[in-house]
Amino acid sequence: MAATYTLHVPVGAEPGDAEALDDAELVRDGFAWGAFLFTFLWFFRHRLWLAGLAVLVAVVGLAIALQAAGIGGFSALLAEVLLALLIGLEANSLRRWTWRRRKPAVDVVTAADREEAEAKAFARWLERPAERRAWRMPSAPASFARRSEPVIGLFPDAERWR
Repeated sequence: MAATYTLHVPVGAEPGDAEALDDAELVRDGFAWGAFLFTFLWFFRHRLWLAGLAVLVAVVGLAIALQAAGIGGFSALLAEVLLALLIGLEANSLRRWTWRRRKPAVDVVTAADREEAEAKAFARWLERPAERRAWRMPSAPASFARRSEPVIGLFPDAERWR
């Protein structure tokens, strides 16, 4: 089963620069079993200190709220498992979001496992810049161009019919 990975390199790194790959991060998109099972410890292992502290506060806060509300047994266990499930679903997205400032995503690859993803992403990064297929957001269509006429309210065309 193929998974999607994003390659994150330090800000200012140029395509073809092999030294940038020493500090690169490859983040898998999808469910993180480690984050589901170990919650905040997974974040600390990946050096995501603020996200790990936020998850720790959420886990402890949920436990305190459940105890204060007098909810116990299966209901409390279900609530904690659902929180862990949410953490597992969003962990890699939080990781990608955290890296965004220091290491923006420069490439997206699909591969069967992490080793194949590294090989693909690193090979594409090391291609000569002239041969490199740039991954860019498409430009906005001309219909989205800003109008020069004033807009009042939500329906600017309604002003013409008065």
